[in-house]
Amino acid sequence: MEIDFLSIEFLNNSVQDYLYFGLIIILGLILARPIISYLLRIALKLFGSNSSESEKEILDSLLKKPLHYFFLLMILYVSSNTLSLPQEWNLNNSSEFGIMMIIEKGFYLAFICTIFWLVLRSIDFIGSRLKEKAAQTESKVDDGLIPFAIDLIKVIVVIFALVIILGNVFNVNITALVAGLGVGGVAIALASKESIENLLGSFTIFFDKPFAVGDVITLGGVTGMVEKVGFRSTRIRTYDKSIVTVPNKNIINTELDNLGVRPVRRVKFNIGLTYDTKIEQIKNIVDDIQKLVDDHPMTNEDGRVRFLNFGASSLDIMVLYYVNSPEWEDLIDTQQKINYSIIEIVNKHNSDFAFPTTSVYIEKNSN
Repeated sequence: MEIDFLSIEFLNNSVQDYLYFGLIIILGLILARPIISYLLRIALKLFGSNSSESEKEILDSLLKKPLHYFFLLMILYVSSNTLSLPQEWNLNNSSEFGIMMIIEKGFYLAFICTIFWLVLRSIDFIGSRLKEKAAQTESKVDDGLIPFAIDLIKVIVVIFALVIILGNVFNVNITALVAGLGVGGVAIALASKESIENLLGSFTIFFDKPFAVGDVITLGGVTGMVEKVGFRSTRIRTYDKSIVTVPNKNIINTELDNLGVRPVRRVKFNIGLTYDTKIEQIKNIVDDIQKLVDDHPMTNEDGRVRFLNFGASSLDIMVLYYVNSPEWEDLIDTQQKINYSIIEIVNKHNSDFAFPTTSVYIEKNSN
């Protein structure tokens, strides 16, 4: 009796076929979670560190979803093979255009996209690991080269995926397509002239090394820290925290000042004393400021303090010194401390800072 029940057919499939279909889906869903967890542990051993909880969270966020969709497609593929479509529906086979071809091509497209989605996410995880290691090295070259190489690999993977999709899903003759692109290559090159120039500019930046990620540069009217060198452009974080994107072709054609490689930062300004300041006071003020910039722990002995000019309303003293650090924070902190000390020195010698003044003389007419 049980055998007779299992052999009952509905829509060209027996009850036994439907039971196999449901059993495969249930078992697949039950086994998918532990299998995915096991695969993630293996990936963490190969490319990460078991002791790092943050790496495990990053790996899970990147790979768990594509793995989940991959197993769903596999479960659907295996389970669907246990059933057949009713003959009375008169559906064309997959070699002729119709519902069967659309279903089959759609499944292949989803499967290929899932595979390459998984590959791209894996590249992102490996890239994050390489970026962490690059940040621990003294060289700044790898800090910019690794993101660039990751982006380049991802572009190659996407192109490879498109080729596979065109060839296997849409049955495009890849050889004929490549030949056609060769004929139209000149037109494509002309249309993408700027993109090619920017790409070549990015290679020039990496080989010539005018700067590295993390360096502070001045390019045209922009000053800031280099955050990323990409295929088309370079991102610079300015001191007001905005992002300026500069095309790479402009960088190699413009004068660039790499402030990050300077061993020192120069400070030069004038202070103006009132005209009632006596010569001995000026000498003492100059000597004390000179001693200040010479003895400061963040400056070298190349500083110069001189009484140079008779200004329109002040006696001008030039102050020039060098801060022994290329960092912006060290510069402004040192400059602030020296400025405070200069005010104290001027006050100590009973002088004062001048401000613009104008004297008006009225001539009396004898008539």
